[in-house]
Formats: sequence, structure tokens, C-alpha cells
Amino acid sequence: MKTVVIHRDFQDDKQTLGTFYVVGEDRTVIFKSECIERGWQDNERNISCYPEGAYPLELEYSNKFGMDLWELKEIPNRSECKIHSANYARQLNGCTALGETRADIDGDGYYDVTNSKKTVDAFHKVMGTDTKAIIIINNI
Repeated sequence: MKTVVIHRDFQDDKQTLGTFYVVGEDRTVIFKSECIERGWQDNERNISCYPEGAYPLELEYSNKFGMDLWELKEIPNRSECKIHSANYARQLNGCTALGETRADIDGDGYYDVTNSKKTVDAFHKVMGTDTKAIIIINNI
């Protein structure tokens, strides 16, 4: 089973930034990208990133997005925490978006992530036919 790891390196009340890895069964990194989430708001639904920890990760169909997406499970008081494309933290409702690089795309003084759709597609490709994984989130 593959393991997904998020190493968060910046967090305030507006956004959380980190590096997103997929580690193969042989313990080598097989995928790496940037990631963005909402800032920490006491794990409040739809406006906060989720707490650090280890969670099951499952591939499920999302009616909202009309496609299969990876969803974090067993987060206390939360549901529908997906990994999907978005460029700005404000586009997220408690989910994680992936991107190629960090850049202040809209000039608001905050980093955003670039090429999100392409990066999420690459993540799905590296996960192959797997439908389950583990995700570990660390604040560093």
C-alpha cells in the first residue's frame, strides 16, 4: 500500500502550505508536489485545514466534482475532505489542493499553487489502480 505524506511548512489563519509526497511500497518517493489548504481554524468544517495525524485515504466518486477523488477518512468532526485541484486557499472548503510550484498568482501577498489540475492528474496516475492508502500529515 502506498503512503501519502504532507509536510506542512507554513501555517497562519488564512492558509497552510506544505510538500506532498507519495511513497511507494519500497519506501521510495514516487511523487512530489506542493500543496495548499485553508489556515488553521480549530478544525472547523469548511474553513479549516484538518489536524495533523494519520488517516485512511480512499478513492471515491465525488458528485460535486463529477469524478473519482481521494478523500481523507476518520478526521474528527469532518467529512468530504478531498484532494483536488485549486490554485488558492480560498477555493477550498477544508480540502487539499496540489500544485507544481508556489507563486503569488493573484498578487495578494500569499503563495498560491500553480498548474493544479495537471498536478492532481499526475497524482492520480502515480496512484494507479489503488483505491486505498494512508495519509500522514505533519506540521514542521
